[in-house]
Amino acid sequence: MKDFVLIFRMDITTEEAQPSNDQMKIYMQQWEQWIAGIAFKGNLADGGNHFSRQGKVLRPKNNIEEGPYTQNRESVAGYINIKASDIEDAVAIAKKCPILNGTGTSVEIREISNPGE
Repeated sequence: MKDFVLIFRMDITTEEAQPSNDQMKIYMQQWEQWIAGIAFKGNLADGGNHFSRQGKVLRPKNNIEEGPYTQNRESVAGYINIKASDIEDAVAIAKKCPILNGTGTSVEIREISNPGE
């Protein structure tokens, strides 16, 4: 098994893109079921977090931008680490992520490399 990270992106900057409290309850139930399924199959690895909507971006020459880095209003909202046999297996796990039910969302799948191995 190889280690992969699933990086979750969504629009965290536009107020109208944020879920209501009722929507958030539904999303969290879907999220918990998805994570439980990954864990049940033995594919959930240690590590993962959600990020706050606040941040700063540090650029060369000490240029600091307020807010998290965004591209097309999407920003990294969090990540989890998983174990999969290969990238295709990791993609199959990611395809079931409930974040993909939203608009302006994505899941990036990256193998975790260990330099020197």
